[in-house]
Amino acid sequence: MVVTAKSLDGKEIGKVEKHYHPQATNCRDTKMKYGAQWKVQNIRDTSLQPFKTKAETIEFDLPAGVRAADVTVDLVYENVNPDNKYPIHSVTKRVSLDK
Repeated sequence: MVVTAKSLDGKEIGKVEKHYHPQATNCRDTKMKYGAQWKVQNIRDTSLQPFKTKAETIEFDLPAGVRAADVTVDLVYENVNPDNKYPIHSVTKRVSLDK
């Protein structure tokens, strides 16, 4: 997921990239298992689960005088290496500090 904030004149204010990965488990417990030596440790699930909403909070520091920004969220699937990215969904919204 790539989140980009741009000012209304098109200058980039900030960019955040997050990766969600499936974990190598045996699906019976929360222990990660892989390799010939069966390395075992407790894991935290960082994958996107089907049909479940995932809430994220991302903050950007706005430069002085900027009261609004266009925020774009791009969800992409990265296949094997970082050069193989397939776009899944993109959303752009204007966010303002004024009501």
